[in-house]
Amino acid sequence: MTPAQPLHATAVAKWQAGTGWRAVLIRGPSGAGKSDLALRLMGRGWRLVADDYVHVFASGEALYATAPSNIAGRIEARGVGIVNTGSREVVRLVLAVDLGGPAPERLPDPEAQAIAGRTLPRLRLAGFEASAVEKVAAAIAML
Repeated sequence: MTPAQPLHATAVAKWQAGTGWRAVLIRGPSGAGKSDLALRLMGRGWRLVADDYVHVFASGEALYATAPSNIAGRIEARGVGIVNTGSREVVRLVLAVDLGGPAPERLPDPEAQAIAGRTLPRLRLAGFEASAVEKVAAAIAML
């Protein structure tokens, strides 16, 4: 197991029959919509892992995410404040979602991102698009 690496990101997880809890790591600059996208996914049944900072570590061939203890179970809802919510303690990461870059390609080539010595598939999105939730759900279902 590698030491936990703190990342400026948000992570949310979804239960999938046959595979268990699987998480996405949402990254981007401040104001790109990380927490906003996470809140919308949570409204569709996803669970918070960590907001704003995520500890990521490798074990075996997989990457895992967990929240720093001082922010576990809390997410910032911009304009509302800090909201307490149920959360998952440690979840396997299966996808990196990057927000705030150039406009995503219509039909992009598959991408991957190395984190803590492991590789995750990567999806680039405009986080505030109404369809971002469905795009994340579709991408994780394809993995």
